[in-house]
Amino acid sequence: MRIVALAGGIGGARFLRGLRAAAPEAEITVIGNTGDDITLFGLRVCPDLDTVMYTLGGGINEEQGWGRTGESFTVKEELLAYGVGPSWFGLGDRDFATHIVRTQMLAAGYPLSAVTEALCDRWQPGVRLIPMTDDQVETHVVIDDSEQGGQGRRAIHFQEWWVRLRASVPAESIALVGAEDAKPAPGVLEAVEAADVVLFPPSNPVVSIGTILSVPGVRAAVTAKTVVGVSPIIGGAPVRGMADACLTAIGVETSAQAVAELYGPELVNGWLVAEADSGVRVEGMRVRSRPLLMSDPEATAALARAALDLAGELA
Repeated sequence: MRIVALAGGIGGARFLRGLRAAAPEAEITVIGNTGDDITLFGLRVCPDLDTVMYTLGGGINEEQGWGRTGESFTVKEELLAYGVGPSWFGLGDRDFATHIVRTQMLAAGYPLSAVTEALCDRWQPGVRLIPMTDDQVETHVVIDDSEQGGQGRRAIHFQEWWVRLRASVPAESIALVGAEDAKPAPGVLEAVEAADVVLFPPSNPVVSIGTILSVPGVRAAVTAKTVVGVSPIIGGAPVRGMADACLTAIGVETSAQAVAELYGPELVNGWLVAEADSGVRVEGMRVRSRPLLMSDPEATAALARAALDLAGELA
């Protein structure tokens, strides 16, 4: 079986680990979100790609779901002693090495897809990980923080809104800078075309999966396939993170029903929801309720297996 999954960070990475366990013989290609990518300390940081790579490669900090296990922060502390920021984005010493290698390779002329492949040679994630594009696409958020004593209405990088502000200042809008002119990375469209099924893990539907689908050509390719999605919302609240703040920014209710309607039956054919949301109905979309909490490896593998079973029903 050939499976393609569109993935963001923590939720997507953990689902993929379950998918790998549920379908050990499958050929799995992961198209990773790069809209969260940011340049810090002169280094190119790709949070979602690295979270998938570390999680599947056995190097992730399991407790927090991002960053490296056994991490130290000497370099960060030394930078702060020099007054060099930003202080709100914490890169660990082990993590710095990944970003140094990536930045050196990019500066030497290698595209991000080739760099990602080279990094994965070390981690052996058991899947093929491809960035959605080799072009620079960044998610920016328009906010007005004047009431909080800030600078007023302005656009900031998604990471500043997400990490520094913790989405505490409402987003007026979300912009995908560079997306319109981007091209899918080599192998993206080919993998989708060859796939037996495309899966949407419980990643953020706006700034993870939505960003990947914004790259010209990707949505059309995915729409032609059997697609099964897993709701990132349980009982009106995100399973993890702040997807509700992103949904509010685009005028969508935080519910499994609303996210299903956001994707639409022309894109998503099957939709897995939590048992608490078993009443979700979308015409043209087959909905099944299953336990969605990825509380342990067995539960996560069972969820991935449920997604594949639903894909089999649809086929």
